[in-house]
Amino acid sequence: MKKQILSLFIVLLASSVLFTACASNESKPSPSTTPSTSTNANAGSANSTAQSNAPAPASTQVADLGTGIIQASDPSKLPDSAKQRNDTFIAGLTEPSGAFTPHFHQSGYDGNVASVLFAPLVTVDETGKIIPYLAEKWEVSKDQLTYKYYLQKDLKFSDGSPLTAEDIAFTLTILHDKNYDGGTDIFSSHIKGGLAYKEGKATTVAGIKIIDPHTIQIETEQVNATALLTLGGQVLSKAYYGKDYKFGSLDYIRELHAKPVGSGPYKLEKHIPGQELRFMANEHFFKGKPKIERFIYKTTEGDTFQFVETGEQDYAAFSATQDNLEKLQKLGYLNLKLNTSTAYGYIKFNHKKPYFKEKKLRQALIYGLDRKTIVEGVSQGSAQVANIPTSPTSWSYTEEGINPYNYDPEKAKALLDEAGWKEGSDGVREKDGQKLVIRYLSSKSKGSDAFIAIAKENYTAIGVQFEPEQFADFNALRAKVDGGDYDLASFSTPMLLDPHSGVSEFATEEAEGYSNPKVDQLIKEGISTLDIDKRKEVYKKLYQELNEDPPFIFYSYSKLLYAYNSRIKGLDPNPYRGIATSLPLTNIE
Repeated sequence: MKKQILSLFIVLLASSVLFTACASNESKPSPSTTPSTSTNANAGSANSTAQSNAPAPASTQVADLGTGIIQASDPSKLPDSAKQRNDTFIAGLTEPSGAFTPHFHQSGYDGNVASVLFAPLVTVDETGKIIPYLAEKWEVSKDQLTYKYYLQKDLKFSDGSPLTAEDIAFTLTILHDKNYDGGTDIFSSHIKGGLAYKEGKATTVAGIKIIDPHTIQIETEQVNATALLTLGGQVLSKAYYGKDYKFGSLDYIRELHAKPVGSGPYKLEKHIPGQELRFMANEHFFKGKPKIERFIYKTTEGDTFQFVETGEQDYAAFSATQDNLEKLQKLGYLNLKLNTSTAYGYIKFNHKKPYFKEKKLRQALIYGLDRKTIVEGVSQGSAQVANIPTSPTSWSYTEEGINPYNYDPEKAKALLDEAGWKEGSDGVREKDGQKLVIRYLSSKSKGSDAFIAIAKENYTAIGVQFEPEQFADFNALRAKVDGGDYDLASFSTPMLLDPHSGVSEFATEEAEGYSNPKVDQLIKEGISTLDIDKRKEVYKKLYQELNEDPPFIFYSYSKLLYAYNSRIKGLDPNPYRGIATSLPLTNIE
């Protein structure tokens, strides 16, 4: 895995309620405080526990909510502080680092900020399908190697300067710079001449051609289904971000991080570290000036439910537990919506350990773990068991031919017997003089404690000695995993815009020990066409193969409950893009 996203995944899940830029076109692990995907209290506070002594309204089950909205039962209960704030919308966010330039973020929270400051050429709908944004349309050649984007008319940056094809060309060019080390994997798109530019053998990227101010053509050398999104990302102003650019020197951009000039619905007014980020509506936004004049990210630490209850915050995310649903409903003035994350949690096998080459051992460790009790029970229904590396929200999701690996300790024992792991005198299984001792690594949290207690009991029952180790610091966990001193480790992906991002690391060249030629071939087929129907069939076969020969213990999908006060109209949370695309059309009544 080439790049690591260090922001807490569970916080990113909360952020996904609101924002766009935590998404990834490439699967990169993030820490999970527990593989059951309990969520943290910041950036939308998906772990915030609602508390209220008010009488409960008629009960609504989380499972019955679907993707519909529960309308506020009594909007008149809205706190006066919120009623008096008639031109400002406030949402919560963990304090960002201040690197607000797209493609150069230092954390996912920086990306959250950039999502309202910068707009992409294309975006995705609620199923992950690509739709136009700054580009009114696009064309792909018959051989699927050449892309042509047609821009909306009269696009402008927030300083009033025009946004043209030249700005797109500049953005794509600097991503090929030899010293670029940001999170956009531009080389996955295989733009013609990109490598020559990086190596200093050319002064331009040959495949990038400006047809006219409103049209850009990009020629690639290899079909890649994610290229349309990667090439159609957020655009930087050449006049602003490129005025000091020299090949091999990108340090100057750091000086511009906190002073962004973008094309999104809002522009940054002020960043008060540890308190808030203030934004003003961008009068040059291509869809028209947003109806809400001011937008604020509240970065103050504290209890998010209290912020919502007192009216200090208009919008937040909570774990989708029945308790939280009922307590939020009691407030009366909140609209509520449920979404399933586009990410998935997993437990990583260390495939460099020789015994994990044995498929039956890996399968036994899945059958022998009561995932349903942990994922659905401990989380109170705010997560569901995962069996494939894509979310139920994705167009590629399928359950056809997928083994759910329901908890079956007897099946696990039988598989261990078949794999040659026989029970020893102390109850721990052995093979060739080696005891079956499984070292498990995870981040430290209450949810992780609960997981460990159940997993230890489950694995002891099938003759596995389970030895957990927890880390308060993700970097320490990552270092331990990178050092190879583990058997299982708990991680989660960031938000995944394309199904390829959820499977790319299972290819032999990326998988650090896992190798399956059929998986390699299907991964290539899945990324080698833009035909979504063909891709569906390929991914169905790929998921079935990964289900049979598991590279991970696929673990969970998180569910989040979005709560926003009823005076906010037009808000439409998207599991892939948050509210960034609906924010410009949102209004306050």
